[in-house]
Amino acid sequence: QVQLVESGGGLVQAGGSLRVSCVVSGRTFNSMGWFRQAPGKEREFVAAISRSGGYTDYSDSVKGRFTISRDNAKNTVYLQMNSLKTEDTAVYYCAGGSSSRVQRLYDYWGQGTQVTVSS
Repeated sequence: QVQLVESGGGLVQAGGSLRVSCVVSGRTFNSMGWFRQAPGKEREFVAAISRSGGYTDYSDSVKGRFTISRDNAKNTVYLQMNSLKTEDTAVYYCAGGSSSRVQRLYDYWGQGTQVTVSS
């Protein structure tokens, strides 16, 4: 059974940092991504990474502030979030199976972890 389990979300002040993690079990994905969904909004692409880490992609809204990385030995993908803004408040989801910005190209999804940025 394939599972993606996110953790590390929480409450942080604007300007602060947070790292969320996604542990994968049941298989290994060549590429993975992070998405987020804010209240009342559609889920959107945040970042993606290839298996080697040699390819990464970021949405314009997080570029320069967020860093996606992975530890293949632990089958874990991370999203380091710095200089957080209130508009980063959302449920963050990891997904496996693609490095695309297109959600339907991902095969598996985690349950999400809440990140709340206070002003």
